[in-house]
Amino acid sequence: MNTADQYLKAIYLVQEQEDGPASTGRVAETLDVSPASANEMIGKLEERDLLDHEKYKGVTLTDEGIRKASDALQTYCIIERFLHEVLDVEEFRHEAKQLEPVIDETVAERLDTIIDREPQCPDCFSAEDDACALLELEVDAAD
Repeated sequence: MNTADQYLKAIYLVQEQEDGPASTGRVAETLDVSPASANEMIGKLEERDLLDHEKYKGVTLTDEGIRKASDALQTYCIIERFLHEVLDVEEFRHEAKQLEPVIDETVAERLDTIIDREPQCPDCFSAEDDACALLELEVDAAD
């Protein structure tokens, strides 16, 4: 997953939490980058018609941006599930965030053949918890 995909995923989740346009400040905070870096990438994504940015109002994903963000979110969920279910990594959420930028679509598809991903993925992802809600239930039940 590349940096653009991470931004699209972050914007998608912030939009969901704010129930409207995502502020660039929240996007920067979510990705732990400077507001200047966030603005620069948002400009690049707008040039690619993946989002609309209205100064002082925020960022809204286009239909194509939503599709790409959903794909990025699904890839992230696959990484989380693989680390948790197959490798039994205790800090799987932290590790998933570290691996997210380097796992491409081909690797994610191959990992997906190994895990038991739910059909509603990635709609199972909770923006508030920044985690797959179904995986959270599984972790709680295992404790």
